[in-house]
Amino acid sequence: MAAKLKKGDKVVVLTGKDKGKTGEISLVDPKSGKAVVDGLNISVRHVRQSQNNQGGRQPKAMPIDLSNLAFVDANGKATRVGFRMTDEGKKVRFAKSTGDVIDA
Repeated sequence: MAAKLKKGDKVVVLTGKDKGKTGEISLVDPKSGKAVVDGLNISVRHVRQSQNNQGGRQPKAMPIDLSNLAFVDANGKATRVGFRMTDEGKKVRFAKSTGDVIDA
């Protein structure tokens, strides 16, 4: 399946403890169908001390299922993402609510 959400996209969380919050995708794992959003779904991880890491309890952004994320369009509203072909024959993503092309 083609990637409807990509790294760098601004998204809003639809369900869960961070419902309604927005952020930017920093990592997408298409195999597991999850994405890491900066500053959202924070969990505390206990990290062992090493030469380049102090260790202790450190906050870490955990993956969120892609089905629980929605793309934020130019108006700031959540929208679904679709694909269409341009006149030049290039496949692009577009916002279904407004019809605007996301990546030209």
